[in-house]
Amino acid sequence: MAKNTSLTDIPALRKRARQHLDEGAVTSSYAADRAVVLKVLNESLATELVCVLRYRRHHFMARGIHSQAVAAEFLQHSNEELGHADQIAERILQLGGEPDFAPSGLTGRSHAEYVEGRSLVDMIKEDLVAERIAIDSYRDFIQYLGDHDSTTRRMMEGILAVEEEHADDLADLLESFPGDSTDARRSPKS
Repeated sequence: MAKNTSLTDIPALRKRARQHLDEGAVTSSYAADRAVVLKVLNESLATELVCVLRYRRHHFMARGIHSQAVAAEFLQHSNEELGHADQIAERILQLGGEPDFAPSGLTGRSHAEYVEGRSLVDMIKEDLVAERIAIDSYRDFIQYLGDHDSTTRRMMEGILAVEEEHADDLADLLESFPGDSTDARRSPKS
């Protein structure tokens, strides 16, 4: 006789699935504080949107001998940030929330700032600062989520990986400008 190796009581699972259908993907086993998760996701959405706008401005305002390659990098990053915003907005909907795209207060909800920058180097530095802010805030959020919301955690881990790539790209760009970069970036800390 075969032993039942199911970890879940199937009849109970089926019964629970029929309850609270209006909550969509959020079932009774969702362990995170949904209100907190939605708040932080909307802050993350604002962060991504502010980054899209800043990168777009930098793309169009880039001037100088290195501007063509740097402008292309800004545009690529802007497009990737917009993709992150779309992912986050979709997850907010899955959790029964509403993505906040309201322009008023966008910078107040964002973790990163919208700083225009005057020179190409200033623009790169401001974008690098924003990426570093996103990296730390997303890493904190991922740790907060732990095993309580693995779907949101995995999504944020994927976004974090791209933000780290962006920061590395920008740091590399800074190194290409004589006298404006720091050699300490690539050397180990003492």
